[in-house]
Amino acid sequence: MREPRAVERSLTLVVSEVRVEAEDVVSLRLTGGPPLPAWRPGAHLDLDLPSGRRRQYSLCGDPADRTSYRIAVRRLPDSEGGSREMHTLRPGARLRTQGPRNAFPLSLPGPGPGAPVLFIAGGIGITPILPMVRAAAHAGADWRLLYTGRSRATLPFLDELDSPRVTVRTDDADGVPTAEDLLSGAAGPVYLCGPPAMIASVRAQFAATGATGLHFERFATPPVTDGAPFEVRLGPGGEILKVPADRSALSVIAEARPGTAYSCRQGFCGTCRVRVLDGEVAHHGSGTARRADDAMLICVSRAAEPGGRLTLDL
Repeated sequence: MREPRAVERSLTLVVSEVRVEAEDVVSLRLTGGPPLPAWRPGAHLDLDLPSGRRRQYSLCGDPADRTSYRIAVRRLPDSEGGSREMHTLRPGARLRTQGPRNAFPLSLPGPGPGAPVLFIAGGIGITPILPMVRAAAHAGADWRLLYTGRSRATLPFLDELDSPRVTVRTDDADGVPTAEDLLSGAAGPVYLCGPPAMIASVRAQFAATGATGLHFERFATPPVTDGAPFEVRLGPGGEILKVPADRSALSVIAEARPGTAYSCRQGFCGTCRVRVLDGEVAHHGSGTARRADDAMLICVSRAAEPGGRLTLDL
């Protein structure tokens, strides 16, 4: 998968429509004076909410429509508040946005016989997948979609997926699918978006399939699984914070300084990039987002040595 290019473009968009799409899911149509910047399936917007939170939402409308963007949001009771805040927005609300940018690009096979593209969507994970399915259909590609969720009432955009190539599987009727169920018959590229547990299970079993490539996007922050504790100092002579092995520097710093800028929390967008004044960094994330050796992405990078200390320009 190619690295996404950082997009610095800012727009102020207006909520023109709010529509209930499923249980706890609303779609919002955003307008801002055509033509809006072009985008491709898999792209998302960064939204600055009235509270100051920044959140990412996949574009799930029609890329050919340059007059508006559509996003969809599931309200999560255990979220940090972004989804609940999005559900309070009404037509006329103004939002500052960044993008679009694309970390989940679609690459369809060329014309001619070949293995079909398999799309797998879990719940609200349909949002980046929906434009991909439309693009595959428009291109005449061989494709199929497996769309899963707790029940049909929880699945948005079912009315836009009326095709014999689409299989809807719900936990209440069919049971929770295993990775083998999800990957059954996979032979070509697989595009996946859904809950972290679904992504983890598919990744673990993918090598046993005959599929040619797995492309996925997660909406939740990936867990820190191989970290070591270290410390960060917020500026010369500033406060020292301890970063546990199972947390990111960003999560610890954001608790101490709630206004800390961040977006993707996965190391590709560059929003949380901070200059390092002292200390050696173990860099993670895309090279495009890092840009300089004297800076670090605090969402994924850590001190090079366990127990080390980094002084940051904060």
